[in-house]
Parts: sequence; C-alpha cells; structure tokens
Amino acid sequence: MKHAVEEVRLKNGARGLLIDVPGATVMSFQFQFRAGNRYVKSKNVYETAHIMEHMAFGANARFKNEHEFEAEFTKNGAYHNAYTSDMSMVYIADCADFEWERILDLQRVSICQPKFNNEELEAEKGNVRSELTGYLNNHNRLLWPKVQQLLGEDVLTFTQRLKTIPRVKLRHIKEHHARTHTAANMRFVIAGKLHGRKAEIRRQLEEWELPEGERFPAPQDDFHSARPTLIRRKEASNLTFAWSMIVPRELSDEESDAMDCLDHILSGTNHSRIYGAARKRGLAYHIFSDTSVGFHDSSWDFGGQVNLETADQLFDIILGELKAVLEGKITEAEIDAAKSYALGRHQMGAQTVSQISNFYTNRYFADDVVKDYEKVPDSIRKTTRDRIIATASEFIRYNINVLAGVGSGERRDFVKLHDKLEALFENETK
Repeated sequence: MKHAVEEVRLKNGARGLLIDVPGATVMSFQFQFRAGNRYVKSKNVYETAHIMEHMAFGANARFKNEHEFEAEFTKNGAYHNAYTSDMSMVYIADCADFEWERILDLQRVSICQPKFNNEELEAEKGNVRSELTGYLNNHNRLLWPKVQQLLGEDVLTFTQRLKTIPRVKLRHIKEHHARTHTAANMRFVIAGKLHGRKAEIRRQLEEWELPEGERFPAPQDDFHSARPTLIRRKEASNLTFAWSMIVPRELSDEESDAMDCLDHILSGTNHSRIYGAARKRGLAYHIFSDTSVGFHDSSWDFGGQVNLETADQLFDIILGELKAVLEGKITEAEIDAAKSYALGRHQMGAQTVSQISNFYTNRYFADDVVKDYEKVPDSIRKTTRDRIIATASEFIRYNINVLAGVGSGERRDFVKLHDKLEALFENETK
C-alpha cells in the first residue's frame, strides 16, 4: 500500500510518526513508553510494569471498571491491547476509519487518567501469576530469559519474577505510571487516512494530560560468556536449546541486511543449509537462526528442539555450516536467492495499515530512527558476500556466547554439544 510518513515533534515533548495511507478504511494507533521491566524502581517489585500493563484498560476517569471500558471501546468492532517488554510498554488499537476520534479519545483516558484500585490490582496479580506459571511449562519461553541473564542482561527469569508478585502494592503501580508515563517519554505511530486530519491529531495529542518528564536512556549491559547451562526437566522428551552470540555494538542497516540474508541461507526454508539439512536427514522438526539489533548491542541466535539421540548430529551440521561461512564458502546463487526472498517478503509486508505501522515502530520505538520503506529494496540488493562473511566473523571474534537448554538428558552430554560449538571460536582466535 502506498503511504507517506511525517515525523512530528509536539510542544509537550512527545514525538511520533503520522503515516498517511490514502483510501485506508482502518486507523492504527501505537503509543510507546520506555516503561518496561528494566525501568521498575526496584527489582524487589520487578512485576510492577507487567501488572500495570494488565491494569491499563481498567478503571479510569470516565469508566468504573474494565468491563465498562471494554464494552464502550469495542462496540463498533475496534480492537485494543497492550504489551510489556524489558524496555517498552506499548498500547495498541485498531478501529474503523469512521470512529478514529472516539477511539483516540478513549486511549487518552486509559493512558493519561487511570484510576488504579486494589480490587483490580489483586485480580491482575492473579492473572499475571497464571500467565507466568504457564510460561514455566513452555520450554522455549523458559529458556530465553535464562540466556539473557547468563549473558549479563539485568533481567529476572520467570521463576524469579513470580516471587516478586506478592510484593507489588498499589503505591508501586501509581509510582511507576507517574514516573514513566510522561510526554517526553512517549513515542507514537498513527497510520490511516490522515489527509486533512493531521492538525487535529496533533492538537489532541498536545492536550493529553501528561507531565513533561524525560526520555529515559536505554539500559546498557556488560556482556560476557557463560558456562553451558542445562535446565533439567524430567518430563521433557527432547532438548530445547538456545545458542546466542553477542557483538557489543549496534549493527548498521547494511550489516543487518547481510545477516538476514545469511540467516535465510542457513535456516529460512526447507532447503536451507542447517534447517533443510536437518529435515532431510530426519534430525529435527524445526531449527531457526535470527539476528537482532539492539540499542547498544546485537545478537545472533540459534535455537530449536531436537531429540536427544539426534542432537549430536544436528550440532555437527551447525558447526560445519558455520565453519563453511567463515571460510567464505557462500555462493552468489545462494545470496541472490536470499535477496529475492527478502524483496518479496518486504513487498508483502505492506498489505495492511497495521503491517505498515509495524514496519516503522520496530525501529522508531527503539532509537527514534525513521526507516525509509522505499530504500529497503536497494539496501537488500546491495548485500554482498564480503559483507556477510565480515559481519558473521565479527560475532565469532568477540567470543561472547552462551548455550543453554531445557531437557531431561545428562549435563555431560550437553557440555559435549557446547564443546563442538566452542571449536568455532578456537579456530577464529588462532
């Protein structure tokens, strides 16, 4: 879908993107605050942000409780949600074009004028406890916070987070909202048919009842390698594993595109080098690799599930293919195929207003960068073999990594898998 993007800076200190999508019949709203788990006042009440997010659509200046607010918000089919991450708290809404003003006003009331009360607090503490307890039964969910912690990120695991729930009081919720929900700490992306509406949207947002505040800095961690860690679960019939490597800097867009290209070659399809080879030999149902760019660092992650009796063979494939990459054994045909796939996915990723909005929020909410949608294809096409090899090699040179798993196997067998991967770093540093 064709669209035009304008970044606006409001008088109250908030910043955001207004995305005009001519002819759109839907409006999409996203409001972000740096108010996630890392910004809670004390680790003793770590779940404060998460519980507050659960209370986001509860009692406020206009509605007595969540049920009343929900009935009003959704009466014409509108959708709303919120989520909390380590860094962010984000409020989302989609609605029909004809009711955009009503929905924007309801978002104002819920974000700016909540009336937190003990009844809803206790209810949501129970819901959060149920949510996190459920994650303990999801081995993949259980694994990645542990990986973050092992690498040096200042986060808690789900087991540790559960223990903080009883300590969260109403005063913690109110303090967190007052400190984090300020105009300067807010970023927004609004997409839809905005022609002739931008001035009114700006006017309304500048009148939101938020103190000026400040934009909080992004947290920065001191990363380090850690010993291989196996979380023993007797009921686990296979091994769920996660292997993460860190470069302590933000990759450029060109480097990120190069790694996306490499990840596709390694694990993107049923004929990829690692995932495809594992499927062909019946070793594992699903394996992935992914590169993430953070504010101060970037990670290259591998993960999946594998039966204990085939794990050794799978890790041989991973090791062999990564060695081949570091030795420059990537063909131009593979790179061209990965570029073609990326170009197609980019074009397919702008079919709806929400998809267009999400393209921009991923980067804008992180570090205020407005990605140029039209330039992405050129960036993809410029990916080179040398760039791929150089970027992948940097992850190996830094040698900051951890392998963790959830399974019922023996730790000594898991350590052997780790030792296979360690050969990569030994060869690179010689």
